[in-house]
Amino acid sequence: MNQTVIIIFGLAYILGLLCSGVAWGKSGVLVLALGLAIATMGREFVKRKQRQIQMKRGLNSRKTAHTLDKTGQREETALMLRDPSTSVSGSRLPTPPIPETVWLFAGLIAVAASLYLQVRTPQPAPNNISQLVTASDSPELIITVRGEVQTPPHLTRSGRAQFWLKVAQVNEIMGNDKPIEVSREVSGRLYITVPLLQATGLHPGAAIAVTGSLYKPQPPSNPGAFDFRAYLARQGAFAGLKGRYLTSLTSTSGQTWGWWAVRQRIVRAQVQGLGIPKGAIVSAMVLGRRAVDLPYDVRDQFVQVGLAHILAASGFHVSLVLGVVLALSRSASPRQRLTIGMIALLAYVGLTGASPSVLRAALMGLAALIGFATNRQVRPLSVLVAVAVGLLLWNPLWIWDLGFQFSFLATLGLLVSVPPILKRLDWMPPTIASLLAVPLAASIWTVPLQLYVFNVVSPYSILVNVITVPFVAVITLGGLFAGVVALFWPTAGSSISALLEYPVGGLLGLVRFFSQQPGNSIALGSISQFQLIALYSLIGLVWVIGRQRESRNFERQTSPQSGLLLLFHPVVIAFIAAIAIAVVPIWHSKASQFQATVLATSGEPILVIQDRGNITLVNSGGQDSARYAVLPFLQKQGVNQIDYSVSTHSRLGLSIGWPIILEKLPVKVFYDNPASKQAYYVSSLAIKEAIESRQGLYIPLTVEESLELGSTNIELIDAETPIVEFLIGDLKWMLLGDVNLDNQIKLLQAEIITPTQVLWWSGNRLDPKMLRVLQPKIAIASSNTIDPETLKLLRQRQTQVFWTGRDGALQWTPTKGFETSLISDQTDGSFL
Repeated sequence: MNQTVIIIFGLAYILGLLCSGVAWGKSGVLVLALGLAIATMGREFVKRKQRQIQMKRGLNSRKTAHTLDKTGQREETALMLRDPSTSVSGSRLPTPPIPETVWLFAGLIAVAASLYLQVRTPQPAPNNISQLVTASDSPELIITVRGEVQTPPHLTRSGRAQFWLKVAQVNEIMGNDKPIEVSREVSGRLYITVPLLQATGLHPGAAIAVTGSLYKPQPPSNPGAFDFRAYLARQGAFAGLKGRYLTSLTSTSGQTWGWWAVRQRIVRAQVQGLGIPKGAIVSAMVLGRRAVDLPYDVRDQFVQVGLAHILAASGFHVSLVLGVVLALSRSASPRQRLTIGMIALLAYVGLTGASPSVLRAALMGLAALIGFATNRQVRPLSVLVAVAVGLLLWNPLWIWDLGFQFSFLATLGLLVSVPPILKRLDWMPPTIASLLAVPLAASIWTVPLQLYVFNVVSPYSILVNVITVPFVAVITLGGLFAGVVALFWPTAGSSISALLEYPVGGLLGLVRFFSQQPGNSIALGSISQFQLIALYSLIGLVWVIGRQRESRNFERQTSPQSGLLLLFHPVVIAFIAAIAIAVVPIWHSKASQFQATVLATSGEPILVIQDRGNITLVNSGGQDSARYAVLPFLQKQGVNQIDYSVSTHSRLGLSIGWPIILEKLPVKVFYDNPASKQAYYVSSLAIKEAIESRQGLYIPLTVEESLELGSTNIELIDAETPIVEFLIGDLKWMLLGDVNLDNQIKLLQAEIITPTQVLWWSGNRLDPKMLRVLQPKIAIASSNTIDPETLKLLRQRQTQVFWTGRDGALQWTPTKGFETSLISDQTDGSFL
């Protein structure tokens, strides 16, 4: 079995795991394998016929063949001795074809891999702690759970500490009219969050008791939102706990050492020498961001400019560690150097937390060390595939780990794309050519996945990666040396870290500069799985064509310019095809789309109107709603600018998310409710200054003035309540603020309430007279619950009722009407 067949089987296993996430995945890989087998058989049949024809022609010219010049025979023999793969005509002989049975076996391996992943996917055991939460439970189930801490605590965006807990016992259950249960044995993992001060001094291995609210994560209710339930399932967990109190059950004489302690010692020394955030940046560049709580604003800036990979332990760090070890052990024997290298790899894996991407890099480094010690040639591509298959056999769920995916693709790009890129850049100095080839090759193989997962691209990423190479090399080497010293002498480690002040400052300055440039991160919108497969098929096709061209060993007789054009011809075609596959459909969708989306938020009415490329955002909600609902949705839709923003609420508590949105996206025109506001968290003046700082217009709304925002009309009827009318397409909407029954009577007496087709309100109780005047055909409540009496009245009027707590986000289009993002049973009991 040759190298090519091994690579095919390994890639088939990986492809089979990936296809398990697609509805038609298993049948698709079988059809692909069968098609390749048939194509191979057809190709061999044609070649066999051609050989038969050539043999017949050879029989007719046999006499002529016997008269060949002896000198010519000697020259041909000498040529073939120099290069056995050369034929009579001087061209390179074709490589042996891949048998059709190989493709068939590859298809079977892919199907087996998909089945293996299903078998290994964790399922909750009968005594799993998630079984305590049932469909009839109230929103909060208060428990006290005992267990063992598995990971060091990390800071979340909401300012809480998060860690994983292996549970063993539930001491008590309160709520839902259940009797209190004491010392009930349970199993499973829990995603725990507690107040930050509660987690002080917490470390892996500690026995603790946590009291808080047990919950089961729900599927994402807004398009583009993070799928928290799927994330927990990949970690083997099915529930979370929002902790209130934490009690340590471990004595002070318990476990005080572990890899966590070593990491903590290094991080503490580097932060002491450089402060925050510079010390944390050095620690993240050396140990990975999992080892240190890097401030989120700094982390976001690195992500925006395409430098997220330098904050994660990866193959670059492993190769740097091995390079230093081999350089220092130059005088040792090969076996001794192998031993020292293995110890260094083991130590680095332990320090970084043994993530899948680090394990992949370490195993490839180990293979290189073994090859060096045994004086054997190592084939990097085969090693990469073999290591990936080995890790995925051990834990097939790692196939969904983004770090593993990006690490594998980036390494694959470096192995297969850097050499041909360097050949095309042979007119440049070798150092500059290498600086350009490495990030370009990695980007080619990772951009499709980045676009599929995050819906954004970083135009400056290649340039920033090239410019920051000297800073990254100096900081990483210096940070590694300072970390080793800090293990034995923390004060000296801090002093050495302080020497990195200027390199870290230069790197941080470059990151901040590029993150502030316009277009540093462009949202293109979401692409489908089919588009992702098509993009990677194009990349693979260009790679195969390039290898075939190299194997033919063409003699270039043309001019350098025409030869260059000939070599780049497949690349240009593939680039144009990639634009046609990914960009053109997104552009066409934006140009023709007319859609209104009510986002799923509790008590915060938020509406996004997409009007053939023009974007109107009504309300921002609170900070969490802006960060986790509004911005992800706009990013998924490929929105890079908001044309019109309307703040309808007089209460700033429902508008404090605007600064977060304005920081990410420019707004051309901002219409604000003119009613007086209670100034806390943020004021109208702060919003106005933020708008005008980005050349936007800030305009207070005028009562009873109709605004034409594209093809949508908006009119503020009452500023205090508020009451706003929308004309979206052929539907009349009314947004009714959270108003009590007495004020509803006053509004009716003022005769400012008129009939509407779509009633949009907070889900509170509505007076029957109000409903008789409104006469809505559709009612939408931006709330987790809805008043039972109001729901009954609406049902009696045969009004179609939606609420975001049950149905998720609602999307309306002229052709399909209203569609929900969540599937519900649409029964009246859903609100209970």
